[in-house]
Amino acid sequence: MDINKKLAGEFGLKAGQVEKTIELIDEGNTVPFIARYRKEATGGLTDVTLRELDERLAYLRNLEARKEEVINLIEEQGKLTEDLKSEIEKAEVLQRVEDLYKPYKKKKATRASKAKERGLEPLAMIMIAQQAESGAPEDYARDFVDPEKEVGSEAEALAGACDIIAEMISEDADLIDEIRDKTYSAGLVVTEATDPEEKSVYDMYYGSSEAVSKIPNHRVLAINRGEKEKMLKVKVDIDDEVITDLIAKEQLRNPRCIFEELLRDTIADSYKRLIAPSVEREIRNTLTERAQAEAIKVFAKNTENLLMVPPVKNKKVISIDPGYRTGCKVAVLTGTGKLVDYTTIYPTPPKSDIAGTEQTLKKLIAKHGCDVIVIGNGTASRETEEVVADFIRNNKLDVQYTIVNEAGASVYSASKLAAEEYPDLDVTTRGAMSLGRRLQDPLAELVKIDPKHIGVGQYQHDMNQKNLDTALGGVVENCVNRVGVDLNTASPSLLSYVAGINMAIAKNIVAYREEKGGFNSRKELLKVAKLGPKAFEQCAGFLRIRGGKEALDGTAVHPESYKACKAMMDKIGVVPEDISEGGAGDIDEKIFQAYPALKQSESLDKMAAELGIGKPTLSDIIEELKKPGRDPRDEAPPVVFRNDVKSFEDLEEGMELTGTVRNVVDFGAFVDIGVKQDGLVHVSQLSRKYVNHPMDVVSVGDTVKVKILSVDPDKQKISLTMII
Repeated sequence: MDINKKLAGEFGLKAGQVEKTIELIDEGNTVPFIARYRKEATGGLTDVTLRELDERLAYLRNLEARKEEVINLIEEQGKLTEDLKSEIEKAEVLQRVEDLYKPYKKKKATRASKAKERGLEPLAMIMIAQQAESGAPEDYARDFVDPEKEVGSEAEALAGACDIIAEMISEDADLIDEIRDKTYSAGLVVTEATDPEEKSVYDMYYGSSEAVSKIPNHRVLAINRGEKEKMLKVKVDIDDEVITDLIAKEQLRNPRCIFEELLRDTIADSYKRLIAPSVEREIRNTLTERAQAEAIKVFAKNTENLLMVPPVKNKKVISIDPGYRTGCKVAVLTGTGKLVDYTTIYPTPPKSDIAGTEQTLKKLIAKHGCDVIVIGNGTASRETEEVVADFIRNNKLDVQYTIVNEAGASVYSASKLAAEEYPDLDVTTRGAMSLGRRLQDPLAELVKIDPKHIGVGQYQHDMNQKNLDTALGGVVENCVNRVGVDLNTASPSLLSYVAGINMAIAKNIVAYREEKGGFNSRKELLKVAKLGPKAFEQCAGFLRIRGGKEALDGTAVHPESYKACKAMMDKIGVVPEDISEGGAGDIDEKIFQAYPALKQSESLDKMAAELGIGKPTLSDIIEELKKPGRDPRDEAPPVVFRNDVKSFEDLEEGMELTGTVRNVVDFGAFVDIGVKQDGLVHVSQLSRKYVNHPMDVVSVGDTVKVKILSVDPDKQKISLTMII
């Protein structure tokens, strides 16, 4: 297989693009580096496409390696034919390779292998030939009766021969492929309760069935979980006659053959005993892999949207981690996230000390000039929010508040990482501080938490954890490198996601920074332990130094392009001060003026040729000089602040509200509308038009207008619509 050609076809790319991209990957370049700084080679492929191509490349290379291995294994047995070799080499999926290898694979003792040991294979070959049209099957079996070989009668001989034939049928790769396709297209996923009397969240699956080919991914995952929890029994069902007739059509060639009836019984046995369990297992695996792959994509996209929520910059924050018996932990943060005060308040039962809470909040606001109050959305959030809203309203304060998703905060606050960062603080104070920082810089704070715990997934604990970790790690890496990282303030956790930097190097960077008092230039990175030239090449462009010796160190311009960038700046009259003071906004006009005889696009071509760089690199440099160190998150909708609060009892059917999308799943979107429980907008209520997937309409962090369809206080469920 020509892997490059196949990838070009699948991704709709030119052969040269694929070849250059694979070269870059094989040289050890990271995806963010290739996406940002090697656009000429890749034709401008995005980080998402590059990761998909890299993943597909790994699969195809693994497929080719397995083909070679199987061919060698069969050849060692002296059973490799040119036709078989050709079939293996043509295979496009691993399943096909394994199907072709199955007859030659060493197995544990089976009924068929035992029958062969008793010398019954020749009888099986006579039966398969289907040439005998006279006499009785026993006449042919008589010669194989041998008590010494444990074949005591003609019936035993025929039974053993049938076992051999049954196994041969089950190892016919083309036939199994056909049966698998038929089962997928015509089969049903049937579920029933392990105990019909027991009520559970899986009630809807008690006695249900759905076409294998049409069952939605989220239902596959729900059924799998129900089966794992021993609440459901699941099977793939299809009319046996449909399959046995299909096999008979392939296997039976002579209706006058005296073995016709025996062969039909053997076909039924082969299907029931050997083929059906295997095909059912494969189809269940296929459905699960498909569902998991889609769920991981949804999870990854949600995670990306959450990480890319705009930071609330330069706001002094009071952060509250709500609780009941032990009170609400409070942390006060400066505009840069530094902890300057912390305490505990008791606005919730059993103490309900509202007066004391208001007095403490007043003092903290007056002392530190706080602008925003952040409240975690977990236990006691609703009661705490009500007290805070009343406090702001009654005192007519110029202070806003917002709710922050606290998923994963407790995991982080009790982690080894948190203990290393803040050894003198207790777990609860670390948790409150983390919530405030999630508002100030979501990306910098959330990278400290395993992405599986940040609250935007769907069945994440049922996923293939390796695949999930790879996908989410890629998303975090993409986001971190897209935004860029301040080399002199970033935590080791944040630095570890920068291209070319692992946690060990990240810690070495921080150690160097603390010893030297900070970095003055990107070149200093080469003095960091274990950070060699290759790592420097990968990471340098994503690390920023504000106010350093070199103005370009505060931009996304890579050091390898400094010479070309400075030559361009000299030619058009841009000075370093322009970069430091907010950017050279008129740079396009200056380039155009440098080549008065040329059109705008032609002037860029000319400039790129003179500088010895590609046009994509020149375009990126120009955009960066216009807005040095631009934060792409600034283009997203701002955080929604509140100054009131509603309870479940306030909600009424038909009420229109504004909310924030907290999670997007296959069947809809969960929206925070200001009460403790998020409401669900079912996929059918997202738009008047048909919606293939909720992500086509909404994303995590979106501000949306919704109308209440129904409220169920007993089940704490809110049904919403965006069709208003």
